[in-house]
Amino acid sequence: MSVSVLSKTRVRPWPLATAAAVCLLSFASFWVAQRLAHVNMLDVMVYRAEGETLRAGGDLYAMRATSANLAMTYPPFAAVLFVPLTLVSVPLMRTLTTAGNLLLVIALVQLSLQLVRPALSRTDLWRTTLFVAAAVVWCEPVWTTLRYGQINLLIAVAVFWDLTRREGSRWGSRWAGLGIGLATAVKLTPGLFVVLLFAAGLLLWRRDRRWNQWLRTGATATGVFLATTLTVALALPADSKKFWTETLFATGRVGFAEETANQSISGVLARLMHTDSPGVWWLLTAAAMGGAAMYLAVRAAVRGDKAVAVIICAFTALMISPISWSHHWVWCVPLLVLLADRATRAWPVTGVVALAFTSFALWWVPHDPGRPELDQNAGQMLLSAVYPLTATALLVAYVLRERRQALAKE
Repeated sequence: MSVSVLSKTRVRPWPLATAAAVCLLSFASFWVAQRLAHVNMLDVMVYRAEGETLRAGGDLYAMRATSANLAMTYPPFAAVLFVPLTLVSVPLMRTLTTAGNLLLVIALVQLSLQLVRPALSRTDLWRTTLFVAAAVVWCEPVWTTLRYGQINLLIAVAVFWDLTRREGSRWGSRWAGLGIGLATAVKLTPGLFVVLLFAAGLLLWRRDRRWNQWLRTGATATGVFLATTLTVALALPADSKKFWTETLFATGRVGFAEETANQSISGVLARLMHTDSPGVWWLLTAAAMGGAAMYLAVRAAVRGDKAVAVIICAFTALMISPISWSHHWVWCVPLLVLLADRATRAWPVTGVVALAFTSFALWWVPHDPGRPELDQNAGQMLLSAVYPLTATALLVAYVLRERRQALAKE
């Protein structure tokens, strides 16, 4: 009988204090490495500028910040959340942001374990969380998130908090959906989880004819998103109108599609076609791949495999978005947890995927303001597409495994 990687700690469990010490040492080393790398935490400086602009009553979408002349790209609700950043000094803000993101790494690992292994005891959960967090903090998406002071980990934790609530628990049916609703009001892309929730919930309702947790969470998330967005629209009518009618569709404000940091289908096609605008080819490819992937996610949800459904949905959102910077791929953390738990007979797969997210391979190719990505050769294209290729390979492998299991049952 096979034993999963995550359950091997039951054979010779390390003391919880050892796990905490390992995690603390890893995080301290990470902090020192970031300081030695002279990280600029550029994005959190932009967030601070957004909060300052809001307090000053300025135009959020005319604002430019930092030496990179960066603009605001999120809905106006995000600026409301960033106001507290203006209340402390810049050095303290950077320290708090780094410390907060490290705590969010622990939170994301723990929620991922709860999703994949809901039966873990409290002690085993914390022990495994600390060991895994000590390792995954070195993944490129996590490193880059902390390098820029990004909010990706917060978004992921908000989503996973909702999706790990147990039906009937005190914090389950009543509040599940709050995190996804707020996350969508900040960054929109988590809205794809609402699609998953309603699609799976409606299919389960059709089968069982009863209101279920998927529908309840989806309804709550939708209500929170609408209430938040409408409240902000009343408070900031000009900024809201500008975002929802202009800025939302101006993808060029975010960056060039062909940049190697753009790990979406759009980025892959832009580099493949040597253009900054893959246009209709991106729309067709994203629609086909997104539709197929969401079909797999919904089917997994209906069959009761929530972990697979949630992770496929997360990676679908990353793939089909016009811009998915490498730091958006912090969803590799729950993916690695899932693979470590399930790929017991194919542990090299987990190793290869872990290598893909820790190798920093996408940064091995030329990248600078001169836009050399428009002239990549075949090898460079492969390296700069490492995350989408990894996700696609895993989806194909999942489909093949499901087919083999179906044939074995016949």
